Amino acid sequence: MGVSADDNKPKEQDFLVASISQLSISNSTASPVVARFRSELGVPELRFETESNPNGSVHFDLRACQLYMLSPIESICILEASELNKEKSYSRGLTIQFRNEEESRAFHCAFERCKKEVVVQGSLLPNGPVSSKSKFDDKIEASSAKMYFHYYGQLLHQQNMLQDYVRTGSYYAAVMENRVDFLDRIVVDVGAGSGILSLFAAQAGARHVYAVEASEMSEYARKLIAGNPLLSQRITVIKGKVEEVDLPEQADVLISEPMGTLLVNERMLESYVIARDRFLDPSGKMFPTLGRIHVAPFSDEYLYIEIANKALFWQQQNYYGVNLTSLHGTAFQGYFSQPVVDAFDPRLLVAPPVSHVIDFTSSKEEDLYEIDIPLKFVASVGTRVHGLACWFDVLFNGSTVQRWLTTSPGAPTTHWYQLRCVLSQPIYVMSGQEITGRLFMVAHKAQSYTIHLTLSAKMWGPGAEQGGILQTSSGKLELKEPYYRMSQPQVYPMAQEQQSHQLLQSQDLQIQSQDEDVSDLFQQPM
Repeated sequence: MGVSADDNKPKEQDFLVASISQLSISNSTASPVVARFRSELGVPELRFETESNPNGSVHFDLRACQLYMLSPIESICILEASELNKEKSYSRGLTIQFRNEEESRAFHCAFERCKKEVVVQGSLLPNGPVSSKSKFDDKIEASSAKMYFHYYGQLLHQQNMLQDYVRTGSYYAAVMENRVDFLDRIVVDVGAGSGILSLFAAQAGARHVYAVEASEMSEYARKLIAGNPLLSQRITVIKGKVEEVDLPEQADVLISEPMGTLLVNERMLESYVIARDRFLDPSGKMFPTLGRIHVAPFSDEYLYIEIANKALFWQQQNYYGVNLTSLHGTAFQGYFSQPVVDAFDPRLLVAPPVSHVIDFTSSKEEDLYEIDIPLKFVASVGTRVHGLACWFDVLFNGSTVQRWLTTSPGAPTTHWYQLRCVLSQPIYVMSGQEITGRLFMVAHKAQSYTIHLTLSAKMWGPGAEQGGILQTSSGKLELKEPYYRMSQPQVYPMAQEQQSHQLLQSQDLQIQSQDEDVSDLFQQPM
């Protein structure tokens, strides 16, 4: 069986070291050096590069080098002479000065892991190389992962998230209000991105923070952290996937922002759970601790007509002499297969929401492969139900303060907005009528979910106790292919105000007035 060069690569990781000095050369670097574990043309290498002179990098073949510790923050790397021609080649040595003991341990741990991978994957095996994949590679398409890491490797997308002040402010408040959970603790930032959460943890007094980031954003995180010298000595950025990297010590706290649209999109929650199993001490804390998906039926005639009208193009019988109508039905269903992402008025809800809880501290990775939510509502008004509205919130269960971050309709808007699954066939309900159904989500390799939704209206009025279903409507939607409809919530008559107030009360969400203190705005009761 053939094996590509990519299969033999060691997992890529970068480390920032204080300086290096080659034993055979009198000079040494005066500026920090980035040590990179890379593979060039199938040859696993350890490279040392400086920003001031990227062309003057030093390369060591991982297959023929050894690493020795001289002191807690100083090591020596020796490259042995070639076995084929020792007379014309010489061994080389390099002393490495680290900024602190934690970074030294992390570097040695990564070096040993890469050496083991060379033994398993490389040509040192008598029967040739073998390939090995991580758990991430097994369940995620390579093309999807490439696009995902490219997206989050760009500063403009990080800025979009940083400027979500509800999100960023909630994380900052959750950390600072619970300093006791971070003080003198080892923290792992899962999917660190720009490194902002690592900096928050360091501000709260963490002994050391390991910021794990697989995309090219790790380079920007290093620069941002280095620009805050009072904190940077206690933060180590490690480039790699949490499924693959090794850390020199267990974590007391995991912090991460793994939430996607409808909480589970992008499937990063699974990486968060894997990081818990690999790195977190059994008595450790997770920020966030749990998440809740809230769903409720809604009525929105304007939205339904807007989606249905998109397919009118395919009803043309003479489009440059071509009859398009044979594709109208397919196009119609295609538009309804897109979940709608926007901010909507909570007065559109037809019944109080039901909730599905995912406890990050105890859920297994496999629990997230399929999510099954049974639905049961009682309509508060008589209307046409056009689908299911969805949103989520997460709890930071700190030792001092419990803080909620919510994406609820009526609460301050976040970059997640809310999500609505619109059915191609609405159902009619009367006030007091029972609505049942099922929301079933199945994970797939494109880092998202296929949504299967069914809503039914049960018999109502005299004889309803006999049971039975009057109407049923179903839909299949792709969470990865949403319709981003970033319009402001529509204004509705004042007569509906009381209904909206009652529906949101049932979820225990408090909508704050604008003149209240901002810190109170972030809090949500459990």
